[in-house]
Amino acid sequence: MSPYKALAFGSYTEVKYHPFQEVDRQIGQLLEPEFRVDATEDYGRMNKDELADCKLVVSYTEFSEDKLCAAQSGALLAYVAGGGGLLVVHNGISLQRNQELGGMLGARFTHHPAYTALHMSVAAPEHPVMQGVSDFVIEDEPYYFEQHPYFETTVLLEYPHDGAMRQAAWCHEFGAGRVVYLMPGHHLPSFSSEPLRRMIRRGGLWAAGLL
Repeated sequence: MSPYKALAFGSYTEVKYHPFQEVDRQIGQLLEPEFRVDATEDYGRMNKDELADCKLVVSYTEFSEDKLCAAQSGALLAYVAGGGGLLVVHNGISLQRNQELGGMLGARFTHHPAYTALHMSVAAPEHPVMQGVSDFVIEDEPYYFEQHPYFETTVLLEYPHDGAMRQAAWCHEFGAGRVVYLMPGHHLPSFSSEPLRRMIRRGGLWAAGLL
């Protein structure tokens, strides 16, 4: 069987904090052989026709004040609601700049304290995304989020920071589709973490309905 098409969005040229170069290759390798990942920074490809051929969309998009145009955000919303899979890694939550996409993600990034060692605890060991993943330590940015009220999601991973347990990964259904968010992934060394690598692979498979 030929691999499914996955479309991965990130930034190569106008990069603030999180270059997609080499990270794209790591994600592509982790999703093989089930997926053939086509990585791009061209949001023009976020359209109905191109997404119709995809089994999975991956977001590693850079933070920006510029919103996606209504046609692009509407195409992604319709894609996921219609049964598509969305895997969002670290800064990919920047899709929240379009409030409708932020609603689909289930939480809003607010800020992050300094890069440090984070002690990750598995919060849902029975979930398919977390099979084979145990508690681990990773050096990364401790993102803080505001979970959307009245939005049901499954917290997969959490970590203690500044006196509170904080969400580090979650997943949920959105219409007929599925969304997975994974917080770690600040830079290329993050992707050497075996637990994170497993979560990216299994998160992509689950989002696409293959787990």
